[in-house]
Parts: sequence; C-alpha cells; structure tokens
Amino acid sequence: MDYGSYFAKTLSGLKEEGNYRVFAELERERGAFPRARSHGGETEKPVTIWCSNDYLGMGQHPDVLGAMHDALDRCGAGAGGTRNISGTTHDHVLLEAELADLHGKESALLFTSGYVSNWAALGTLAGKIPNCLVLSDALNHASMIEGIRHSKAERQIWKHNDLADLETKLAQQPLDRPKLIAFESVYSMDGDIAPIADICDLADKYNAMTYLDEVHAVGLYGPRGGGIAEREGLMDRLTVIQGTLGKAFGVVGGYIAASADLCDFVRSFASGFIFTTALPPAVAAGAAASVRHLKTSQAERNAHQDRVAAVRARLDALGIPHEMNPSHIIPVMVGCPVKCKYISDILMRDFGVYIQPINYPTVPKGTERLRITPSPVHSAADIDHLVSALGQLWTQCELARLPMAAQ
Repeated sequence: MDYGSYFAKTLSGLKEEGNYRVFAELERERGAFPRARSHGGETEKPVTIWCSNDYLGMGQHPDVLGAMHDALDRCGAGAGGTRNISGTTHDHVLLEAELADLHGKESALLFTSGYVSNWAALGTLAGKIPNCLVLSDALNHASMIEGIRHSKAERQIWKHNDLADLETKLAQQPLDRPKLIAFESVYSMDGDIAPIADICDLADKYNAMTYLDEVHAVGLYGPRGGGIAEREGLMDRLTVIQGTLGKAFGVVGGYIAASADLCDFVRSFASGFIFTTALPPAVAAGAAASVRHLKTSQAERNAHQDRVAAVRARLDALGIPHEMNPSHIIPVMVGCPVKCKYISDILMRDFGVYIQPINYPTVPKGTERLRITPSPVHSAADIDHLVSALGQLWTQCELARLPMAAQ
C-alpha cells in the first residue's frame, strides 16, 4: 500500500466535500475578549470571535487572571507529576471542594479535560460494575461514546430525548440489573435541553443510575451556576454530574461530582486519572476563582441571556434561519458544506468576524451550520456588524430566508 497517496487522496476528498477543517490562527487579546488578532495570510488583522465556548468571557476575568498569577508565583509552572505520585497540590484539593459544593455533592474529582473526565468516568463505572447496561442518548458527545465503548459494557442507544424509547428499553431489563443512563443537559450543536426530571423518574422506577453531562450548562444556568440540574432543583436526584472548566468557567479541565465513594471508586480504577500528569496548580487556582465568582455573581448570566435574545431577534428580523431552542446556542442553518465554509471564510476575510463552520461528521449531512455563541462582552455594535454581514452573505449565496409569519 502507498500510505502517502492514501493520506493525500483521503484529505483531497474532504476538501472537495467542503468538510476539510482549517484552523484559524488567533491570538486573544488580554482584557479585550471577544477581540483577537488573526495571524492567517500575509498580515495580522483584528477579528471578533463569535463562536467561543468561553461563554461568559471568564478567561479574561481579573479574578481568574489574578488567581493564576498568584499560584504561578507560589508554586511554579507544573504540578510535578500524576495525582497519585507527586501531583496532588493544595490548589487541586481546593478546586475539588468548590466543585462538590457547586453541585451539592459529597465529593468531586478533577481531570485534565472534559473529554477525559467523560471517557475515564464512564469507562470505569460501566466497565467495573458487573453486568452493567449503559443506556446512551443518541446525540451524546464523542467523549461519552468513547468512554462507553472503552468500558466494553453492553450498551443501548435510545432516541434523542425520547422518554418512551428510553422506558421501553429499561422495562425490558430485570429490575436488579445494574443500569446507567447517560445523557447531556444542553446539547451543543442544536442547543436543546434534556427532560432531566422525567429521566430521573424513569431511573427511580427502573433502578438505574444517572450520569448527566452539564459541560454546556455549568456557569450559565442556576442561581450559582450549577447548570440546568441546579436551575430545576434536581442535583440531588442525579448519581453523577460531569462538567468542564474549559467553557463558561474560562480555563481548562474536567470533573465529576458525586458521592464520596463513587468519586473514590473512579479515582482508584480510572486509567485516565491514574496515569496522566495533573493540571498545573495555576490552572486549578484560576478555575476555582472562576467557580467562586460565578456562585455569587448573576451579572454575567443576565447579560449573557440579554445578548442571546438580541441576536435571535435581529436574525429573525432578517429572516435568517436559526434553530429555536431554550438555550444560549444559536445554530444558524446553512445546509450545504461548501456554502457553510465559504460564508465562514468571507466573514473572516471581509468582515473580521470569526465563526467556524460546523460540518459533517460533527453534524449530519444537510444540517451544516454556523454555531453562534453570544457573550456578555459582545456589544450592540458587534451585533449590528455580525447581523449586517450575515444578511449580505445570505443574499450573495442565494440562501433561503424565513418569511416573517414563520418567525
């Protein structure tokens, strides 16, 4: 086999389909988010980021930056090794206490990313509990899918947010068989929200554990930023709540919050925890500062929801189609991979607006989109500029608009 030719041909196919991913080389400007410098092409140029998962701009918050500088001066750069050998620092312990408190759980366990926390926790729980059956929502994130696959446990996929399908599958199992229902609160591509209370009711009825991924909700919802489950008063009904520190909290890392024994069980058996170097203390300190701030401050959450509503209203006024959902994620539907990438490229080149195209396999073919994530630090002028640019490109690309009656 000519390996080089195979790689080149496969990549060429991705480019022809419009599904080849090109990374924008950006340099965020301290204290000026959503502003950044683009290093693509011959010259640098300013851009405004409209697709960041730093939903609240906490990656630039002075409390977070101050905590990280302080920890760097106190502890130096690295953690010194794995948590099991030499890398459990005081800052890791403090952060885990903040996270346990955030979710009303006995304990929390920190990982190097949200992907790793899902992969390690689901892989360990489903793999070590004898005869465990995992019931996984059809639109679960790749990290959840990989963790379940890694566990080698039996798994069944239930239709997305379909309670009847979930109950049918649960009812077919013996009541005493170990079962784990894995699902998300806010789904990141469509922005819809799971019926958490109803899923918990089914879990109680059929003797199942629940594993809720709140990565696109922590920091953003609930009186203290505990997520959708906190907003709906359901945290105590969930076996495991998983979250990330790399989105609304603005830093990096992942975690689970659960009972002390469950967290200790995962800590003791998860290879993704045992054999990896711990997060730097400065990262843990910055994340803890972000969590603490958002436990008491509603300002960021309120401003965030105002910006989301403003962008939606302006898109509606122009008839630009976007998925209606109850969350902060605004998927602007294009429906063609080539046009989706073209619009993204022109937004960056001619308007200084950065929105990464979302194409297959992240979303199904025919549902290609621009995923817009407004933040509290986007101004009214930023919104004017974004919507004007999209309106021009929608006309240029001859894309369908919604009639006013359909909005």
